[in-house]
Amino acid sequence: MHILMPGAENGALAGGKVGGMGDVLRDLPRAVAELGHEVTVVMPAYGYFHRSNASVEMTSVATRFRGRRETVEVFRLEKTRGSKRVRTLFLEHPAFSACGEGVIYCDDNDGQPFARDSEKFALFSAAVADGVLDGAFGDVDVIHLHDWHVGTVATLLRQHPRYAATASLRIVTTIHNLALQGTRPLDGNPASLYEWFPDLPINPLFTDPRYPNCYNPLRAALNFSDQVNTVSKTYVEEICDPQQQRGEGLGEDLRRLKSEGRLHGILNGCAYPKNLPAAPSWEEFLEDARNTLLCWMADEGTVRSAHAIALERLRERETTTEPRHVVTCIGRLTDQKLGLLAHTMADGRTALEHMLDLMQAEEELLVLGNGQSDIEGLLTRAMAANPKLLFLRGYSDTLSEQLYAMGKLFLMPSLFEPCGIAQMLAMRAGQPCLVNHTGGLADTVLDEVNGFVFDGDSPDDLAMAMVQRFDQALTRIRRHTRKYQTICDKASAARFRWKHSARAYVEHLYA
Repeated sequence: MHILMPGAENGALAGGKVGGMGDVLRDLPRAVAELGHEVTVVMPAYGYFHRSNASVEMTSVATRFRGRRETVEVFRLEKTRGSKRVRTLFLEHPAFSACGEGVIYCDDNDGQPFARDSEKFALFSAAVADGVLDGAFGDVDVIHLHDWHVGTVATLLRQHPRYAATASLRIVTTIHNLALQGTRPLDGNPASLYEWFPDLPINPLFTDPRYPNCYNPLRAALNFSDQVNTVSKTYVEEICDPQQQRGEGLGEDLRRLKSEGRLHGILNGCAYPKNLPAAPSWEEFLEDARNTLLCWMADEGTVRSAHAIALERLRERETTTEPRHVVTCIGRLTDQKLGLLAHTMADGRTALEHMLDLMQAEEELLVLGNGQSDIEGLLTRAMAANPKLLFLRGYSDTLSEQLYAMGKLFLMPSLFEPCGIAQMLAMRAGQPCLVNHTGGLADTVLDEVNGFVFDGDSPDDLAMAMVQRFDQALTRIRRHTRKYQTICDKASAARFRWKHSARAYVEHLYA
């Protein structure tokens, strides 16, 4: 089979990854190719990736957008690491760099959510659809869509008469983040469905259930696909359970797909190289953290309070002894990922403050990431008030590898988690995780076997359980070293291999 995978990200490229979708579009194609199939990954060039990587122009695709003919150039990456059966293509058009060269998401917050993103991804989807129709990508057997960004591919291929010749083509969709759906008005707005495709027939299956005058590209992808999956089995059960209300407005569609045997849970995989980076010395970490922090400060032009305080903390660390135990946390700072830390406890203080109080003077919490300003502010204020916290506002592959290798406990208290990759990376390095019993975390972390798990029926219950389980995990580390080492060994030995996931994709989605 030849599988075409359009997506907004690709972690195989430097700067091509924002979230877990980038990991999947890097690793899944290789695993599918190892089963004997051909895979073509196609993404927007964003005015950058076709130039920053050795690429050759293959052809161009003519498509209709806003009632006009648009030409989209097609570039092929000369070498794709990992497999000769995997091909990487870039589509380029000036609209794809509307937010700056190399910028993947615009993140509009001016009362027009997804406006610029939805427009560039609608044009990208139209180019993909016409490329399939015209044979620009070769003979395609399966189109594998990823999240809302390319949901309009399914809308066009299944609904627009222009693409009737592709009716027998199989379409499948993977949901990476159900919370983001790319919803835009049907019409009456410059960034709306009928401004882009004025001759598209109306279909209630692509309107938003909560806002019937809006187009929902993720819903379109679900309803017009032959098969759909999320990235863990437990998450399927959660989003289909009306009591849990995690369907993000698409619960009825998801339950119908499940009843028809068209919705599957396939856990993401993780790569397991033979040699993992060794844990750095404390001095090496401090030097790398300081150098990285200075680069961030130079790039931003103005000094953020988070950077200034972190730099002062790093100076203090140079004259103190190495912490006995390090707790780590890496990822996007969002309500989903770290909102529980901001939860107000019965005494009016946050859960984070309680957790820092539980840590001893020779223990340290290291947090690496950025995201929502309120979560960043919480961590910045806590760092200013408590020397046991070091918050590094930003992301660095080098620092993340070091934290995975040097930590004694990885903190990942997500309110929900479709799959999660950070817990797999921490476990791979032999670092047990403290997680909420939800989604992919429940499918990978087993309490007192390879990690520590908490649960609760309400935000109050969850916050209390998190603090209590954190205290118990610290006690294991300090006092029950043999039991803790067994948990570390189990974490390190756990395997979530992409080859198993790829077989499930082929069997349940592609076949």
